[in-house]
Parts: sequence; structure tokens; C-alpha cells
Amino acid sequence: MEFGLFNQMYHPVHRRAERTEYDVLREEIALIEVADRVGFKYAWASEHHFLDEYSHLSASEAFMAFALARTKNIHIGSGIINITPNVSPPSRVAEKVAMLDHLGQGRFEWGTGRGSSSTEVFGFNIDSMDVTREMYDETLPEIIKMMGAGEYGPYEGKHFTMPRRNVLPKPYTNPHPPIWVAAGSPGTFEKAARLGLGVLCFTLGTPDTLAPMIELYKKTIDKAEPVGGYVNNNIMVTTDMMVLEDGQRAREISLNNRGNYHTALLLKYLDSFPISDGQPKWPEIPPPAQPEGLEYAIRKGIVAVGSPDEAIASLKRYEAIGADQIAFGTFSTDVSLENATEAYETFGKYVLPEFDKDPVHSTKRQREAQLGADSLVPGI
Repeated sequence: MEFGLFNQMYHPVHRRAERTEYDVLREEIALIEVADRVGFKYAWASEHHFLDEYSHLSASEAFMAFALARTKNIHIGSGIINITPNVSPPSRVAEKVAMLDHLGQGRFEWGTGRGSSSTEVFGFNIDSMDVTREMYDETLPEIIKMMGAGEYGPYEGKHFTMPRRNVLPKPYTNPHPPIWVAAGSPGTFEKAARLGLGVLCFTLGTPDTLAPMIELYKKTIDKAEPVGGYVNNNIMVTTDMMVLEDGQRAREISLNNRGNYHTALLLKYLDSFPISDGQPKWPEIPPPAQPEGLEYAIRKGIVAVGSPDEAIASLKRYEAIGADQIAFGTFSTDVSLENATEAYETFGKYVLPEFDKDPVHSTKRQREAQLGADSLVPGI
């Protein structure tokens, strides 16, 4: 099992007296550098629009390019690039993906999606969340074709048209970087598997609630008919992490990080996510975490909080259900860069080696197994 972190430029109003947008960006990049140094394999950058406080990371291709320049081994992934034509024309997506692939010399991971909030989707003159499914299904295979050798088109579709053009540059990775899709329901897990796509799982669920969806994915992907050039058999799951040698201090930091406010913003904006009954509606804020609730979450393996041994025990639950990667949304709380850095260094020293024993990234290993070791070459 591999590890990553998730960046979204969370900028709550209650911290703006002490931190500007620039400060948030600086800290996000700094933590990616720490993660790279201690052995994390992936850093995922969100793309959101118009979601005040929740996420100010809109032009994520610029963020990812900068992160690639500041790191050496970690793969930088889009979590996600919105590929609906109103948000980003398909040819522009192909160009951005290929450019990032070149800048990282094969260290870019292409996470795809269609937007998770009506606030942002409707802001691009799309009148229904449902139509974004059609847009996604139409554009993804066409974007992949644009990355192929020679010219593309002409194309006359329902949601976009394009004359015959040569979309440049072509990807550094032959035929394209690993493809992922954001998913949170059994139907999307199954669809991802049929298409041979990795899953970026953003959920409020427990390992037990995720288990049936992961099982469905793993059974289905054996029969995949990949939309791209190869199968990316991978499931990434997000959760929380605060691991210190002093497990009690880790608990105290976690209990005081105001994660409940971020949860309130998630419930406010991400109206395409499955939300359980009884969740508070904005502007109501869920109650702050209590010691007994945190202990329950640790015991059930929902979060990796506490001492290294406790984190190992928690993460074995995700390993047992077949998760391939765990990513931590550390800055989706009020945690300081100092405490986050200590947690990542502790995790890298004691916890990560218990699970990730292969120096090669899973996505690279799978691509080379299917296409050969020379698949990582400039495309033109």
C-alpha cells in the first residue's frame, strides 16, 4: 500500500487574520516537499471553482507545475482536472496533461472528474449536474485520441465540436499518463473498473463501508476494456493523519484542529456526494470532535491518529479491504505547518516502511508490465 497527500488550498475565514492565500499556497508546497523527502509517492491537487473557504485551488495546473519543479521523486496528480467542455475545452485538457507530463518527466498522474458542486458547475453555464455525466463520457475518450500521434478530428459531438487539428505537445509518457477518476458510489467504482481507470475515493465512510465498493472494483477490473492505452488498477482513499511519537499529543492536536468546520463546508458545497441522514445543514456546524469519538475512529481504523503503532493498526484495516493508496488531507484542518511536518516525518520513519516496500510507483510498474519498460519516452 502506497501513500500520498491531498492539497486543496483550504482558507477558512477564522484563520485569515494570520494567513493569506499566499501563505496557504506556501505551506501546501512546503508539505509536498516534506512528503517527497520522507518517501510519500503521490501528492494530489484539487480543482475547485467559486467555493469560498473550502478550496481556493482553481488553476491547479500552475500549482502542479510548481510542485513538480520543487520535488524529485513524488508523483504529482490532478485530483481532479474537470474535463467537462464548458469548464475546460477537451483540446486544452490534452495540452495541459501533456505539458505537465513533460515537466515531471513521467511523474504526473491524470485524475479526471466532472465537478462535485452545483455552485461551480452552474457557474460555467451548465444547467444540470446530470448532464456532466454525459459530458464526461463523451470527452474522455476524445481527449485520449487527441494525445495520439498525428492530427485529431474533425469531431462533431453532442457537447463539443472541433475541426481537424494536431494537439501539441504529445505526452512524455507513451501513450499517456496514468488515468484516474473521482468516485464515491458503487456505480462509479464499477464504471471506473470497466474503463480501466484508477479510483480517487473521497468519502466520509469507514473502511467497512468502503469494502464492498473496493471488492466490486477489483472483481470488475479483471474484465476491463480500457478507455486508454493500459489499465490502472488502483484505488486511492483519503483519510486523516496525525502521527507523533507521543500518541497523546497527536490526539490533542487532532482534537483541536477544527476539522468540523471543514466538514461543514464540504456539506455546504459538495452536493453531489452521498451524505448520510442527520448531517447538519449550513450554516450549522457539526459539533467539534470529542475524545470518545476520536478513540472510536482510531479503534475502527477510520483515521491514522496517535502513535506510530496505533497508525499501523488503523491502516492495516484499509490494507485488508484492498485499498492501494491512502492520501491524507492534512491541511483540510487548522493544523500548523510545524505540526504537520513533524507528523509526516514521524510517519515516514516508522509507519510508511511497514506498508510500502517497493521503490517503484504502482502506476509505473503496471504500465511497464503491460506495455514494456520503454513506455516512458518523449512522445514526439
